[in-house]
This record gives sequence, structure tokens and C-alpha cells, in this order.
Amino acid sequence: MIAKIGKGENLRGALSYNQLKVDKEKGQILLTHKIPETLDGNYTVAHFYHSFEPYLIANIKTEKPVLHISLNPDPSDKVSDTQFKSMAQEYMEQMGYGNQPYVMFKHTDIDRTHIHIVSTSVGIDGKKISDKFDHPRSMEICRALEKKYHLTVATQHNESHDKKIFKSVDYKKGDVKSQIAAVVRHLPRLYRFQTLGSYNALLSLFNLTAEEVKGELSGQPKSGLVYFALNEKGEKTTNPFKSSLFGKQAGLVMLGEHFEKSKGALKSEPAKSVIKNTVEVALHTAADENSFKQQLLEQGINTVVRKSNEGRIYGMTFIDHTSKSVWNGSQLGKDLSANIFNDWWNNGQKPVQLPIEETPNAKKEIAANTSRNLREDPFELSKEPGLYTNEENHFFEALGGLLPDAKGEDYEETAFANRMKKRRKGRNKK
Repeated sequence: MIAKIGKGENLRGALSYNQLKVDKEKGQILLTHKIPETLDGNYTVAHFYHSFEPYLIANIKTEKPVLHISLNPDPSDKVSDTQFKSMAQEYMEQMGYGNQPYVMFKHTDIDRTHIHIVSTSVGIDGKKISDKFDHPRSMEICRALEKKYHLTVATQHNESHDKKIFKSVDYKKGDVKSQIAAVVRHLPRLYRFQTLGSYNALLSLFNLTAEEVKGELSGQPKSGLVYFALNEKGEKTTNPFKSSLFGKQAGLVMLGEHFEKSKGALKSEPAKSVIKNTVEVALHTAADENSFKQQLLEQGINTVVRKSNEGRIYGMTFIDHTSKSVWNGSQLGKDLSANIFNDWWNNGQKPVQLPIEETPNAKKEIAANTSRNLREDPFELSKEPGLYTNEENHFFEALGGLLPDAKGEDYEETAFANRMKKRRKGRNKK
């Protein structure tokens, strides 16, 4: 079972996202805890919001008081509603949120039936409940629940290979050949991708691209692969380097075999539905392209957008560094295809507008959220900075420019900016 812990500030967005599944008969409310019951047994976003409101009003200084957790068993696991309820209660209790109000939704819109839990990390006294080391604790709890409920153990990828230091290619530093070799010799061993386009999306994170070349030799048609280093604008900055310079694994033949193996493996990849769900949450809750990318980035997912010279989006690729898999948007689902994002980011037509129910405080909250959304994400299904284990921190460090370098986004710079914001806020309070 895989758990995703999200922290944000837009409670209405988190509740609406899940309620929308219920309204479309692709989900149901399985459990409420410390939430007043209704006379007819039906619940609304407004009702849930009022139940959480005292905790949000009491909040002293927590910037992201909203919890949005998903628990994802393996698709092969047959989990009853009773088991889901018990697992949710045990998980929340052991994570330290047993005394908090929360609502549990079951989603059935994808092949992996899973649950979402919306709650708050702020106690009724306004103080934040400690989330120190919550990610490793969550993993430990999931392993225990797997054993107790006889669930399939989540795949543990061998990360010993990831200790090699990767860095984005910088053509200005010279010796470009060696820099390229340090990347392309290892990516096929670490990541699964099904096409040359997916491979190039992954390479772009390292300021690289590959092109197929065709010709004739002794009257016979031949094809091969060449690599180019890219600048910060994604433009070629070097002469082509033949793939043979970097070994067979970087060539077209071996990559073709890798494509086929990846296709077979990814058909049954348990993480696919988790990735799809994570991208959908960002699609429905992010304010714009930048916040969408950042939201996924903090979940360990890079977004690579391919555009025509006219600016039309014709390709969306998502690179998940947890499962080490590369997906085109359309492979995850029709609602995540390039056309959807082109309509949103180029034509201002966001695919789904979450329903917002009017309450006595709705106008004030909407106005406050609008002003906040101008400068930051409305909701982030992500881990808080600083909660990664030593092993995970080493992994991100080992990837070097991999996570931050997608089209000008810099993870370290973002983290630094966030730290500076907190320092400024601290000074302003003095």
C-alpha cells in the first residue's frame, strides 16, 4: 500500500475535489470522524467546511493546516469497505491525528480502488500537530497494515543504483562528451520509458536531446542515434555525438529493446494509478501552469511540456522519480492529454471547475483565497520541505539537476525562496 501525504491551505478545494467524485458516482463517503451527522445522511462541502472551521479559526500560525492523504492498496488487493474504514482509523491514530475531525472518501474511478482522507493538522487549541518524520512513520504504518490485512507489499525499488551522482549537462564547462556519458550510460538502467519521445522528455531534464538519423551503408538502409547538449532555452548548442561513443545501451537497438520491456512492465505498474490521481489533483486544484508544475515537483514528478513554434501544446510527459517511470499524459488518461492542458493554459478553459457552495463566510474566504492564489498554490498534495529521510535526501541530491531543471524550474532556488519568505514573515511579526 502506498500513502501520499498532502499539506495545503485550501480546505474547500480538497473537499470539493473529493465530493465531485461522489457527485459523479465515482466515489462515496465511507467514514466521518468528529463530523456532525446530517438528518438525511447526505453531506455537502459546506457542511464539512463548517465542521473544520473552528480548527481553522483557532489556527495560530500554521501556513498549511489542511491534510489530504490518500491510501492506495495494490490493484490486486480486494479490500472491503469495513477494512478500508479500519485501516483509515488506525492510520490516522498512529500518525497522531486520531483526535482530529476527518472525512474519508473511497474513489472507484480508476482500476485501483483507494481512499482519500481530508483533515487538518491543527488542533482545536490552534497549535500544529507535530509532523516530524511523518513520511518514514507513514511507510512503517503502511507496512504494518499490509501485514495485518494481508495486502500486497508495495514494491520496494532497489535504490542502491541511485547513489551515483547525476548532474545536468553544462556545455559551458567543456568536456561535453564525458558529461553526456555520465547520464546516458545509466538512465536506461534506472528508468522505464516506452518511446523515443519519452526518453527525450527524461533527457531534457539533463539539458540533453537525442535524434534518430537515417542513411545508407553499402546500399542498405541504416539508422542510428545522436545526442546534443541543450542550453537553458532548450536549443542545441553542440555538434552531434554518436551514440556509439557512450556504449550499446545508449544506442537505438538497445533502447528499442528497453522500450518493449518497459511497455510490458508498465502495463501492470502499481504506481500508475497513484501518479494519475496525483496529476488529477493538481489539475483540479492548481491555479495556473506554474503552480501545477510546482505541485507535482514537490511530489517528485517532473512535468515536461512540448510546444509547437506557435505555442500550441502537443505533448505532456510526467516523470515520476519514485517509481522511476515516464508517462505521456494520454497514457494516464484521456482527461490528461495534451489538448486538455492546451485548452487550459493557452485558451483559459480549465477542464473542471470545482463546485463552491455559498456559506455565510464563503465570500470572505473566496476573496482571501483569491489574493493568496495570486502568489502561491491553492492546494498542494505534497510533502513538506524537510520531511524527507536521509535516504531520500541523498536520492534527490544524487539526481543533481534532474528534479529542478525542467524548463527553468529550480528546486533548490524554490526551497531557498520559501525559506526567505518564512524569515521575512518572522521579522515582520517582531
